[in-house]
Amino acid sequence: MSKPRAVPFETTLEVRDTCLCFAAQRAARALARRFDEALRPVGLTNWQFSLLMALNRPVPPTIGALADFLVMDRTTLTAALKPLQRRGLVEVAPDPQDRRSRLLSLTEDGAETLARAVPIWRETHGAIDTTLGVPETRELRANLMAMA
Repeated sequence: MSKPRAVPFETTLEVRDTCLCFAAQRAARALARRFDEALRPVGLTNWQFSLLMALNRPVPPTIGALADFLVMDRTTLTAALKPLQRRGLVEVAPDPQDRRSRLLSLTEDGAETLARAVPIWRETHGAIDTTLGVPETRELRANLMAMA
Protein backbone atom coordinates (compact mmCIF):
# COMPACT_ATOMS: atom_id res chain seq x y z
CA MET A 1 0.00 0.00 0.00
CA SER A 2 1.43 3.38 -0.93
CA LYS A 3 1.76 6.17 1.55
CA PRO A 4 -0.71 9.03 1.01
CA ARG A 5 0.81 12.21 -0.40
CA ALA A 6 1.52 14.94 2.13
CA VAL A 7 0.25 17.45 -0.42
CA PRO A 8 -2.63 16.25 -2.58
CA PHE A 9 -2.42 16.59 -6.36
CA GLU A 10 -5.39 18.95 -6.24
CA THR A 11 -3.13 21.42 -4.43
CA THR A 12 -0.68 21.19 -7.32
CA LEU A 13 -3.49 22.12 -9.70
CA GLU A 14 -4.58 24.95 -7.41
CA VAL A 15 -1.06 26.41 -7.40
CA ARG A 16 -0.76 25.97 -11.17
CA ASP A 17 -4.02 27.81 -11.74
CA THR A 18 -3.74 30.59 -9.14
CA CYS A 19 -0.12 31.28 -8.16
CA LEU A 20 1.07 34.64 -9.51
CA CYS A 21 4.72 33.71 -9.00
CA PHE A 22 4.34 30.48 -10.96
CA ALA A 23 2.50 32.26 -13.79
CA ALA A 24 5.07 35.07 -13.89
CA GLN A 25 7.96 32.57 -14.00
CA ARG A 26 6.38 30.63 -16.87
CA ALA A 27 5.63 33.82 -18.80
CA ALA A 28 9.13 35.15 -18.15
CA ARG A 29 10.71 31.98 -19.52
CA ALA A 30 8.52 32.10 -22.63
CA LEU A 31 9.31 35.77 -23.22
CA ALA A 32 13.01 35.16 -22.59
CA ARG A 33 13.09 32.39 -25.20
CA ARG A 34 11.34 34.63 -27.72
CA PHE A 35 13.73 37.54 -27.19
CA ASP A 36 16.79 35.23 -27.01
CA GLU A 37 15.91 33.91 -30.45
CA ALA A 38 15.26 37.38 -31.85
CA LEU A 39 18.50 38.85 -30.48
CA ARG A 40 20.68 35.92 -31.55
CA PRO A 41 21.83 37.68 -34.78
CA VAL A 42 23.57 40.37 -32.70
CA GLY A 43 25.02 37.80 -30.31
CA LEU A 44 23.01 38.78 -27.24
CA THR A 45 20.58 37.06 -24.95
CA ASN A 46 17.58 39.00 -23.67
CA TRP A 47 19.31 39.31 -20.29
CA GLN A 48 22.48 40.69 -21.86
CA PHE A 49 20.37 43.16 -23.84
CA SER A 50 18.74 44.27 -20.58
CA LEU A 51 22.12 44.70 -18.91
CA LEU A 52 23.49 46.74 -21.79
CA MET A 53 20.33 48.86 -21.82
CA ALA A 54 20.63 49.43 -18.06
CA LEU A 55 24.17 50.71 -18.66
CA ASN A 56 23.06 53.06 -21.44
CA ARG A 57 23.07 56.20 -19.31
CA PRO A 58 24.99 59.46 -19.15
CA VAL A 59 26.74 58.67 -15.84
CA PRO A 60 28.21 55.19 -15.23
CA PRO A 61 26.58 53.47 -12.26
CA THR A 62 28.35 51.57 -9.52
CA ILE A 63 27.82 47.83 -9.31
CA GLY A 64 25.71 48.39 -6.19
CA ALA A 65 23.50 51.02 -7.84
CA LEU A 66 22.95 48.81 -10.89
CA ALA A 67 22.19 45.79 -8.71
CA ASP A 68 19.60 47.85 -6.83
CA PHE A 69 18.09 49.10 -10.10
CA LEU A 70 17.83 45.54 -11.42
CA VAL A 71 16.59 44.19 -8.05
CA MET A 72 19.34 41.59 -7.81
CA ASP A 73 22.35 40.86 -5.67
CA ARG A 74 25.80 42.16 -6.54
CA THR A 75 27.37 38.70 -6.86
CA THR A 76 24.84 37.60 -9.48
CA LEU A 77 25.25 40.87 -11.36
CA THR A 78 29.04 40.58 -11.34
CA ALA A 79 28.79 37.05 -12.77
CA ALA A 80 26.35 38.21 -15.47
CA LEU A 81 28.69 41.03 -16.49
CA LYS A 82 31.74 38.77 -16.97
CA PRO A 83 30.82 37.50 -20.47
CA LEU A 84 30.04 41.06 -21.59
CA GLN A 85 33.40 42.22 -20.25
CA ARG A 86 35.21 39.37 -22.03
CA ARG A 87 33.52 40.37 -25.29
CA GLY A 88 34.62 43.98 -24.79
CA LEU A 89 31.05 45.31 -24.52
CA VAL A 90 31.25 46.49 -20.89
CA GLU A 91 34.03 48.15 -18.97
CA VAL A 92 34.49 47.97 -15.20
CA ALA A 93 36.71 50.69 -13.78
CA PRO A 94 37.58 51.98 -10.31
CA ASP A 95 35.45 54.91 -9.16
CA PRO A 96 37.78 57.93 -8.92
CA GLN A 97 35.70 59.21 -5.96
CA ASP A 98 35.89 55.90 -4.06
CA ARG A 99 38.55 53.42 -5.17
CA ARG A 100 36.66 50.58 -3.43
CA SER A 101 33.70 51.02 -5.80
CA ARG A 102 33.58 50.00 -9.44
CA LEU A 103 31.86 51.95 -12.21
CA LEU A 104 30.21 50.17 -15.12
CA SER A 105 29.98 51.56 -18.61
CA LEU A 106 29.37 50.50 -22.18
CA THR A 107 32.38 50.38 -24.45
CA GLU A 108 32.11 51.68 -27.99
CA ASP A 109 31.50 48.09 -29.16
CA GLY A 110 28.87 47.69 -26.45
CA ALA A 111 27.04 50.82 -27.58
CA GLU A 112 27.21 49.69 -31.23
CA THR A 113 25.90 46.22 -30.36
CA LEU A 114 23.08 47.77 -28.36
CA ALA A 115 22.23 50.07 -31.29
CA ARG A 116 21.97 47.03 -33.60
CA ALA A 117 19.78 45.22 -31.05
CA VAL A 118 17.24 47.99 -30.43
CA PRO A 119 15.40 47.63 -33.77
CA ILE A 120 15.15 43.87 -33.18
CA TRP A 121 13.79 44.50 -29.68
CA ARG A 122 11.25 47.00 -31.06
CA GLU A 123 10.07 44.59 -33.75
CA THR A 124 9.76 41.68 -31.30
CA HIS A 125 8.02 43.82 -28.71
CA GLY A 126 5.67 45.18 -31.37
CA ALA A 127 4.67 41.65 -32.30
CA ILE A 128 3.90 40.90 -28.66
CA ASP A 129 1.87 44.11 -28.38
CA THR A 130 -0.08 43.07 -31.47
CA THR A 131 -0.74 39.59 -30.09
CA LEU A 132 -1.81 40.72 -26.61
CA GLY A 133 -3.19 44.12 -27.50
CA VAL A 134 -1.55 47.43 -26.64
CA PRO A 135 -3.92 48.34 -23.76
CA GLU A 136 -3.41 44.89 -22.25
CA THR A 137 0.39 45.10 -22.45
CA ARG A 138 0.27 48.58 -20.87
CA GLU A 139 -1.83 47.24 -18.01
CA LEU A 140 0.40 44.18 -17.61
CA ARG A 141 3.53 46.34 -17.57
CA ALA A 142 2.02 48.70 -14.99
CA ASN A 143 1.05 45.77 -12.77
CA LEU A 144 4.47 44.16 -13.05
CA MET A 145 6.23 47.44 -12.29
CA ALA A 146 4.00 47.96 -9.26
CA MET A 147 5.16 44.60 -7.91
CA ALA A 148 8.86 45.33 -8.49
